[in-house]
Amino acid sequence: MKEAAQAETPRFELMKLSDFDYSLPAERIAQRPLEDRSRARMLLVKRAEEGLEDRTFAELPKLLRGDELVVVNNTRVLPARLFGWRRGIRAEKGGKHAAEYLTAEIEVLLTRQIEPDVWEALVRPGRKVRVGEQVVFASGELEAEVIGRGELGLRQLRFAAKGGVKKAIERLGHTPLPPYIERADDEADRTDYQTIFARESGAVAAPTAALHFTPEVVAAMKARGVELCEITLHVGLGTFQSIHEKDVEQHKIHSEAYEISEVAEEQIARARSTKRPVLAIGTTVVRALEDAAQKGESYGFAVRVGKAEAQIFIRPGHAFRIVDHLLTNFHLPKSSLLVLVAAFAGRERILRAYQHAIAQGFRFCSYGDCMLIR
Repeated sequence: MKEAAQAETPRFELMKLSDFDYSLPAERIAQRPLEDRSRARMLLVKRAEEGLEDRTFAELPKLLRGDELVVVNNTRVLPARLFGWRRGIRAEKGGKHAAEYLTAEIEVLLTRQIEPDVWEALVRPGRKVRVGEQVVFASGELEAEVIGRGELGLRQLRFAAKGGVKKAIERLGHTPLPPYIERADDEADRTDYQTIFARESGAVAAPTAALHFTPEVVAAMKARGVELCEITLHVGLGTFQSIHEKDVEQHKIHSEAYEISEVAEEQIARARSTKRPVLAIGTTVVRALEDAAQKGESYGFAVRVGKAEAQIFIRPGHAFRIVDHLLTNFHLPKSSLLVLVAAFAGRERILRAYQHAIAQGFRFCSYGDCMLIR
């Protein structure tokens, strides 16, 4: 009997990073969005039927049942890349006086807001910038003092500007395009890298699955009877972070700030109680909803209301509490985003879908095409 009991005990092997690898040709990574966002291609992945269908995003409304709760992320991307100069002090002859001067250019990439005028940021070249130093942007329209150091080369900067810090950042900053887009940002990216739902400023990367939506597509969805729900998750730089550990479970996931309103919680609870499917637009929505569902269980809510930090690492074996269907773009190999999608639809199914997409010429990553998993 003892031997039989031991034989029935399941054994779980650690997930290897190599299980989430695939060969992505560089030419498949989109460098610009399509002029008409809704004309992006969409791969329909049917979990129940093991089927794949090549569609376009414009077909989304007619592919829906008509009673879905569609949850979108209304975060707005800040122009989070800033270029400035270190403020140095040079003593004049005799040592009695000192004069300010500006040294070599410094690049600051905002990653997370800590307080109203305090940001965590990557600074390049970071090794030269110490606590107490100041960085000047433009002709002094915006200034920052380094007030702390963090892990992985991060710094904490306190900003100051006469007309307001956020206004100065909006005016002087550059769009923080993902590292796989191999070109400098331009004026078009200020619009292209925002979704039509963007309202709550604070992200340093776009919730890219929603980039495909146009007012016409939203109107067609509502005409079918679909209900729209908005939440906020400020996408952080960690969304581009590759997994480096050989065992996926050892990966230290980044945290991201999110907020779910009482109205959104009521919409989600009503959908769950009436067994209407919840369609998450993007992995950021999945992460916020599933994190809030975990936090809300002890309070008796479908999801916890209010502000929180998403620290959940969704990987195969995760029991999804809220999300039934998912619209998402195609993600990089060995990324936490690919792991999340594999958790939702199954690793082998997703890798087959990715191979199909590559063979059929789909465009990958932020400005690329998408897939609907249901």
